[in-house]
Amino acid sequence: MATLAALVYVPTAGATTSSTSGSAVPSGIHKIRHVIIVMQENRSFDSYFGTYPGATGIPMVNGVPQVCVPNPLTKVCDRPYHDTADVNGGGPHGHEAALTDIAGGTMNGFIQSAETAGRHCANPNDPACTAATTAVPDVMGYHTQQEIPNYWTYAKDFVLDDHMFEPVSSWSLPDHLFMVSAWSALCASANPMSCVNDITGPYTVSEFDQAVQQELTTGKTSINLAWTDLTWLLDHHHVSWAYYVQTGTQPDCQNDQAVTCPPVAQSSRTPGIWNPLPLFNDVHQDHQLSNIKPLRAYFKAAAAGTLPAVTWLTPSQADSDHPPASVHQSQAYVTAVINAAMESPDWKSTAIFLSWDDWGGFYDGVQPPTVDLNGYGLRVPSLVISPYARRGYIDHQVLSSDAFLKFIEDDFMQGARLNPATDGRPDPRPDVRENQPILGNLVRDFNFAQRPRRPVLLATNPPTDSPSIPPYFVNRPPCVGCTATPPSVSRGRPAPRAG
Repeated sequence: MATLAALVYVPTAGATTSSTSGSAVPSGIHKIRHVIIVMQENRSFDSYFGTYPGATGIPMVNGVPQVCVPNPLTKVCDRPYHDTADVNGGGPHGHEAALTDIAGGTMNGFIQSAETAGRHCANPNDPACTAATTAVPDVMGYHTQQEIPNYWTYAKDFVLDDHMFEPVSSWSLPDHLFMVSAWSALCASANPMSCVNDITGPYTVSEFDQAVQQELTTGKTSINLAWTDLTWLLDHHHVSWAYYVQTGTQPDCQNDQAVTCPPVAQSSRTPGIWNPLPLFNDVHQDHQLSNIKPLRAYFKAAAAGTLPAVTWLTPSQADSDHPPASVHQSQAYVTAVINAAMESPDWKSTAIFLSWDDWGGFYDGVQPPTVDLNGYGLRVPSLVISPYARRGYIDHQVLSSDAFLKFIEDDFMQGARLNPATDGRPDPRPDVRENQPILGNLVRDFNFAQRPRRPVLLATNPPTDSPSIPPYFVNRPPCVGCTATPPSVSRGRPAPRAG
């Protein structure tokens, strides 16, 4: 692992910089007028890029992993292995599981977590249950270019961030709250000052379900996400934004320790864990609920060259990478989303940040750094794709999704921060995450002096990858000029919806 001294950003020679809350920002950052955050689900860095050449991944000698994790079931230790399965199980990924997996820095609790959760599975036919109780749980499995060629192509042609950590040592709800607000809290009322730090919930399943139903039927909610999110700053700086939600079912369980649960409907009109902005009070105050849209609106905006300045994209379960989603179908969804941006008239001014919200219980060998009382959590995959992105660059800076907010604030808002002392809407958050000294700066992943690069359009269904194009993509060409296998009916996979 690189030393922290090597992770400090130093502007390239000749770069013009401006000071924004202590950050050195090249003036070229303003060539980016469209930021797209594509957030997938539940994969560790090592599970997707642990064997990527040059990255800090699984240590190998002659192709044999040099780490071994204790297996309480067999009383021996198990090494990471190449997993060619299209469907994985994973393991629990709440705060308690994070502490168990990290194991005080030894990073050897992954099998213990998976096997403990597997003993409590309600459905033995679910991969998350059966994979956990096999001799070697698939939390020790990793994929390679063989299974995820497009992700590896993006890494080769653009930027791979190999020290991206989830912002909190927890699960999807707090991760998605941090993604839009740099905090997760429990609020007693609509007053932002009533909020207290909470990364393990902050609400029970029944409370969240009740709030969602109340929001749908009355337009009001019993849950107050009262603290300030990024859209407050975007609105006050007249910066356009949209949060696009794919219609289908939610990608995860509302119980942070569960590995399997009944499906819950999801759309742009259903607030929830993967669509939290409708529950934020300031979104209502700004009258910006209409900025939360179905996924089809993203494709329409990309094709028309009318993408907003800031875009978030949330998948449904079938396309999410969240076990038991098909790895290949999820990659097809991501590829279609990225192709749409690349084919857009907006491409030459676009930066795409592709990442995964948490580690999903899968093995990772790098101990997360301690930042504050909330994080960081385990390491996740992350890619930066842009006409100004460096080619084949591996960024070793310490990063989290806070870096996405930092980039947006520096690009569009002159370095304004979600800071209670300056943002005009005080809340009691424990710190200003974007200003953490350990947090790297994503501007390092760009060369704003280079000529804008052409798109790298990929087939949603590479011939070496999955046997068929998922149904959603059959009637929409994956890209212009790509070579893809002929469309055919997906074998037993649920069809995601464009909504």
